[in-house]
Amino acid sequence: MDNYEDIINLPHHVSKTHPQMSMANRAAQFAPFAALTGHAAAIEETARLTESRHELAEEDNEALNQKMAFLRENINAHPTLAVTYFEPDKKKDGGEYKTIEGQLQNIDDYSQSLVLRGGETVALESVLDIRIFAI
Repeated sequence: MDNYEDIINLPHHVSKTHPQMSMANRAAQFAPFAALTGHAAAIEETARLTESRHELAEEDNEALNQKMAFLRENINAHPTLAVTYFEPDKKKDGGEYKTIEGQLQNIDDYSQSLVLRGGETVALESVLDIRIFAI
C-alpha cells in the first residue's frame, strides 16, 4: 500500500481567507540569495590599479619653479595653460596623473594652489608640469 493513497486524489486546497499569491511573488521566494553583499565590489576595488607618485628630478623642479615665477609675473594676463598633477587615491595607496587645461585665474598663496577660471583648483605640491599656451 502506498503511503499517500488517502490524500492523492483530494482536491487542491484554496483558502477562503487568504488571497492566492501571484506567480511573480511565488517565484521571488526562490530567487538567488547574495550572501556576500559587497564582495564583488571589494574584489573590483582590489583589482583597480593605481600609479605611484614620482619625485621630480632637480632640473625638472627648477624648470617648474621658473614657470611658476613667469605665471606670477603675468597673472593679470590670465594665461592659458595645461597643468599635469598627481591626484592621490582616496581608497588605496598611489593615485593617478591628470591634466587639466584652462585659463589661470589666480595663484592662491594661502591654500598653495592654482585656481583656474572655471573654478578648478590644483594644489601646488601635486603639480608635475605646466605647459603655457597663450598669454
